[in-house]
Amino acid sequence: MIIIENLTVTYDGDQLVLDGLTCQIDQPGIIGIIGPNGAGKSTLMKAILGFVPFQGNVAIDGQTGVAAREKIAYVEQKSHIDVTFPMTVRECVSLGFYKKLGLFNNLTMSHWKKIDDVLSQVGLTELSKRPISALSGGQFQRMLIARCLVQEADFILLDEPFVGIDSVSEAIIIKLLKELKNSGKTILVVHHDLSKVKQYFDHLLILNKKLVAYGKVSDVYTPANLQAAYGDLFFSHEEVSHA
Repeated sequence: MIIIENLTVTYDGDQLVLDGLTCQIDQPGIIGIIGPNGAGKSTLMKAILGFVPFQGNVAIDGQTGVAAREKIAYVEQKSHIDVTFPMTVRECVSLGFYKKLGLFNNLTMSHWKKIDDVLSQVGLTELSKRPISALSGGQFQRMLIARCLVQEADFILLDEPFVGIDSVSEAIIIKLLKELKNSGKTILVVHHDLSKVKQYFDHLLILNKKLVAYGKVSDVYTPANLQAAYGDLFFSHEEVSHA
C-alpha cells in the first residue's frame, strides 16, 4: 500500500510543482499517471522515492525513508540515462542487485541465472553480450525493465517507459507488466498516450499539480476530469470512450 498525504513539492523556493496531493493506492495493479507537461508526474515518483525534498507524508506498506525505498524498483526516463556507458546488456541488468549487495560484492551463479532468466522474459537473451550503446530504443527500455525485475520489488515505478520505442517492445513490456500485476505487484506508470489508457491501466491518477482524480479507469477517465487536467485541450465524449 502507498499512502500519500498532503504531498507538496516546491522547487527553488517558489516554484510549486505538487500542491497538497493526497492519495491511497491500496491494491496490486497497473496505475497510470497522466496529466499535461509540467503537471508534476515525474516529481511525484521522485517524491515517493525520497529523491526530492517535500512536505507531507509518503508511506510504503507503513514504512518511510530508506526502509520504504527498499520495496521499490524504479526506471527513470531514458533521456536521463547515459546510453553510451561501456557495459554489456547483461552487466547493466546485474546492477539491479547492487542495492542489496553493494558495489563490491561479487555476484554468485544464482544471481547470474536470475539475470539470464529476466533477459529471457524481456526477449533479450540473444543480445545479452551486446554493448548497451548498440540497442534500439525499445531494446534499451526492455533492458531497464529487466534490471528492475531482478530486484524482485513489490512496487515498480516506471517513468514514460513507452516513449520512443517500437510496437514489438511496447507489446512485450505491457504483457510483462500484466503478468507482474497478476503476481501481486503494484506498478505505477507515468504515461502520455491517452489512446492506450483503457488498454493498459486498471486505475488512473490524473494530475495537474493537484490531484484531479484517482480511481478505476472506468470511473475517472471522463471528459470532465480530462478537461480539468488539460484545460483548453478539448476532449469529446467520443474521444474518451474510444481511447
